[in-house]
This record gives sequence, structure tokens and C-alpha cells, in this order.
Amino acid sequence: MKLWKRAVGVLKDKRSIYVAGVSRRTSYRNPQLEAIIIKATSHDDSFVDYKNFQRVYQWARTSPLYMKPLIWSLSNRMDKTRSWVVALKGLMLIHGIICCKIPAVQRIGRLPFDLSSFADGHSRPSKAWGFNVFVRAYFAYLDQRSMLIVSETKAMMAAASSRPDLAEELERLATWQALLDLLLQVRPQAENVRKVGLIFEAMICVVTEVFEVYGRIRRAIDRAVSRVYDASPSSPPPGKAEACLAIGILRKARAQGDELSFFFELCREMGVLNASFCPRVDRIPDEEDFREIERIIDGVSKRELSLDCGDHDHDDQDCAIVVVDHGESENYSSKTIITDKWEVFDDDQDYFNSRRMMEKENEVASNDHALMLLPPPPPPPAPPLVLPDLITF
Repeated sequence: MKLWKRAVGVLKDKRSIYVAGVSRRTSYRNPQLEAIIIKATSHDDSFVDYKNFQRVYQWARTSPLYMKPLIWSLSNRMDKTRSWVVALKGLMLIHGIICCKIPAVQRIGRLPFDLSSFADGHSRPSKAWGFNVFVRAYFAYLDQRSMLIVSETKAMMAAASSRPDLAEELERLATWQALLDLLLQVRPQAENVRKVGLIFEAMICVVTEVFEVYGRIRRAIDRAVSRVYDASPSSPPPGKAEACLAIGILRKARAQGDELSFFFELCREMGVLNASFCPRVDRIPDEEDFREIERIIDGVSKRELSLDCGDHDHDDQDCAIVVVDHGESENYSSKTIITDKWEVFDDDQDYFNSRRMMEKENEVASNDHALMLLPPPPPPPAPPLVLPDLITF
């Protein structure tokens, strides 16, 4: 039965190549390039034709004029196929085109075909569900990855003139973390899928992409955390929103570290990675990072509270200077204490009452433009001078 399916697939590929060869050349169709794409995405699940993969990449790098017929030919084949083999090879091919990093690829945006609801039509659902899930997950990642390339290109052009804000950089980092979540879902979930050679080849591409995306996230986290701690005049201190977003990113990074460990363990069991080559995932955020950012959040909250209540506090507070005298003791000296509270004693109540009355009288006198001059009190009488009798007889 398997031999019969393979023979049918070969006949379909030859028929498609013949139709492409006799078609008329237009701005959207290039018969030679279309034939190469059909060979690269054949129905044969025993191997991947990397030779024709490289030929497609060379066409893409030669001129941006070839990008339109390339995308049209690949999209046309993906829309018509109901074979998980052809769909998976097409995703691997478009993955390699995205990695070419040429200007024409950076303007693609979303993928020009849709495999989000792909279902294989040549096998029973009980056997094909694992392949269908793998193809859908791979397409979901590549679709978001192609969209992110466009936004990253615009961000790089904007960053050439000015440095992006901290909040904008943190939001971009959160987008990359969401992309890594999609990438980690691209893994075989059925036992019969793990033993297929084509799935093994696709997982090599996925693992390579995991290394690149994870390394980019790690570098971005280092830059973002250093900016959160930076308080230089050229970089304003982070607000509460930026600090909360940063601590959310750190918590997400810790959770993704555990998922990466599980993902690499699965790849090692499949043989994609050797046990000696399987990397050890270091936890990106440290406990001190959490505590430091929490202190930043608390500091911002206290500072905002003090700014809101500062005007009322200054209106209600008074300062008093109290002189404390410890008498004539040699071990103590007089000292001055500045306090924000008045201490009123019963013995001094009469003094304060008389002083308030004098202030009211002076205020009334000033309103009537009268100046009250009180003569100084007369000096006390001098005691009589007694001269000693220095003459004695």
C-alpha cells in the first residue's frame, strides 16, 4: 500500500512539472522556477531534496524580480495539496527563504497561503492527526515570524534616528517571547510521528530556530534590565508601568526556561541533538533582579504618593525650635532640637494667651495706621554707694 502511494505521488509530481513547463511565462509565472519548486516539495517522504532547496534560494538572492513568481508558485502548490509531506516541505522551503534576510523577503508580511486548518486527505484521521498538528503549529509560527520581520524592519529604521523608549523595547521583547511559545509547540506529539525521517529533518530546522530566537531574547533581556536599572540624565528613570512590564517579562522568561529544558530533552530522545551537545538552559532572571525591580516599583509608588500629598503636608506642618537646657551640670551642654510638633505646657498657657492678645492689638493698630511706641522701662535705681572708712584713729 505504501509503495502504491509513493507511485501515485511520483505521477502527480511529473504531471505538475509538465504543466509548469508548457505554461506561458508572465510576471507571476516562471516555468523554470516553478519546476524547481515542485521538485523541492515532492510527495516523496523518504528524503528532502536540499539540492533544489538551494537552487530556490539562489533564485531568491539573484534579483527581487524573481520573488513574485517564487511566492506565487509556492502558494499555488500549498493551496492545492492535501498531502502532509508536500505541506511540510513547503513550510521548510519558506522557512529557508525567510532566513535569507534579503530586502524582498522583509516585505512579505503574512504568508500568502493558509495551512491553519490543514488536514491530510490520504490517510485515516487516526493516523494523520499527529502530522496535521505538526503542520498547523509550524505554519502558525512561520506566519507570525514573517509578520514580525516587517515590524522589526520598521523599528530598526526608526531606531536609526532615535533610541526607542524603554516601554517600546519591553513590548517588543514580550512579542518575541510570545513567538518563542509558538515555536516550542512545533514538536511531534504522536508516537508514530517521531519515527518519520521527514519529521526528523523538520525538527533540525526548528531546533536551529529555537537557538536563534532564544539567544535574541536573552540579549534583549540583558539590554532591557540594564535600562531599567539605569538612572543617568540621558535615560529617565523607569516608571511603574515599565517596571511592572519588566518583572512580567522576567517571570515569563523563567517559565520558558523550564519549557526549553523539556523541549531539548524531547529532541535528545528523538536523536535530533546528541546528549553531549544538548545545551543546558540557564535561568535568565535572578532572584535579585526580581527584588530590585520590586523595589523600583515600590519606590515609584511612594514617590507618586508623596507628590500627590506633598502640597497638603506643607500647608499643615510647622516647625519649632526647642532649646533644651540641662542646667549648670558640667556633663551636659545646651542643644537645639528642630521638631514639627508644638509642645504646650500648662505653666506656659498664660504666657501664650497674653501674647495672642498683644498680637491682636498690634494688628488693630496697624490697620488704623497707628504706630504704638512703648517707652523703655526706667532703669532700676542704683544702690547707695557706701565708702569704707579708711581713716582710723
